[in-house]
Amino acid sequence: MELLLDPNTWIAFFMLAALEIVLGIDNIIFISILVGRLPPERRDAGRRLGLMFAMVSRIALLLSLAWVMTLTKPLFTVLEHAISGRDLILLGGGLFLLYKASHEIFMEVEAKETKEESAGTQTAAAGTSLFWRTIVQIGIVDIVFSLDSVITAVGMVNQISVMIAAVMASVGVMLFAAKPIGEFVDRHPSIKVLALAFLTMVGTLLIAEAFGVHVPKGYVYTAMLFSLGVESLNIRARGKRLAAKAPTP
Repeated sequence: MELLLDPNTWIAFFMLAALEIVLGIDNIIFISILVGRLPPERRDAGRRLGLMFAMVSRIALLLSLAWVMTLTKPLFTVLEHAISGRDLILLGGGLFLLYKASHEIFMEVEAKETKEESAGTQTAAAGTSLFWRTIVQIGIVDIVFSLDSVITAVGMVNQISVMIAAVMASVGVMLFAAKPIGEFVDRHPSIKVLALAFLTMVGTLLIAEAFGVHVPKGYVYTAMLFSLGVESLNIRARGKRLAAKAPTP
């Protein structure tokens, strides 16, 4: 009760929840794009399971703080740079994200017809396999994205209960936002390609971070927001042109 009446607790909670939401933007985009490959009737379940996995993985990492903090200790040295367990996880996650985003860009730009034809002839067993494969891929990236947010949380807040409450609140917001974001991305292929390009940048940043080169994510988010603003104007202009060409009843 004393903890709930302490204003510092609420300040820390809101700050940490806001940070978790900001750090979860790339996670939402990744989930939205992967879930877009699923049949329409299974996409909501994929989003919910993906975000639930994100929450469980973050809470599990928070409950094993002693182990998480050992990940920052150097294991070996490469070219005078000490490599820790965290660096290896970031490197693996960055490479996976680069591969997955590049593959999805290829499927969207070069192999769209093949993808649509195969989706129409997909068997139930293949659909179930794709669903769980998607959840596993979301889980892998969730763990990578969770690692940095958990280490950041440790530096901001001392109470584990506040950290867990902030994680649950942020996942609740992401559950609410994931569906409209996913539907918007599906409706506009150019936005989807832009989001995939953003994920390649995030993958590159993770690899750079693994080798000790820190680039603030704010730069990436600013560039992404600017590109999104320009593309939104393009979408609006295309809509007006199509409306002008439509026959008048």
